[in-house]
Amino acid sequence: MSTAVYPGSFDPITLGHLNVIKRASRLFERVIVCVMVNSAKRYLFPVEERMELLRTVLADLPNVEIDHSEGLVSEYCESCGAEVLVKGLRAISDYESEVQMAIINRKLNPNLDTIFFPAHEKYTYISSSTVKEMARYSADLGEFLPREIVEIVVEKYRGVEAHGN
Repeated sequence: MSTAVYPGSFDPITLGHLNVIKRASRLFERVIVCVMVNSAKRYLFPVEERMELLRTVLADLPNVEIDHSEGLVSEYCESCGAEVLVKGLRAISDYESEVQMAIINRKLNPNLDTIFFPAHEKYTYISSSTVKEMARYSADLGEFLPREIVEIVVEKYRGVEAHGN
């Protein structure tokens, strides 16, 4: 069975992420969307809430699973039998850093290949950081997030702002 892992923070999942996941799900028998935890980052949503947002958005993709990891992605892939890492590329600037990470991951796990999905042109400018900044200013998020989670993200941001976080 071919298994691929699509790692990311998904804070929150965007339409760009969703596009990559759907494309990967057509190529691989099993795709694991893995919420990665970076202790140096501040997240809008805790891990469990990010996983729940993913479950909501990806419910119609039967070969897609949701998981999380606080370790190295290369070790995670080894532990779940994945031989492919899926990464999305929005711009040439993404390419340089992603290739470096692919080389490191292959050194750590020689059985792991990385496949890059160029972003669909509609999504090249979308990032979770941009979405959060737009939410801060109450912008319409309908063209950036899956419709099922727009209101959840808006409400979450209002709650964070109300508590001064």
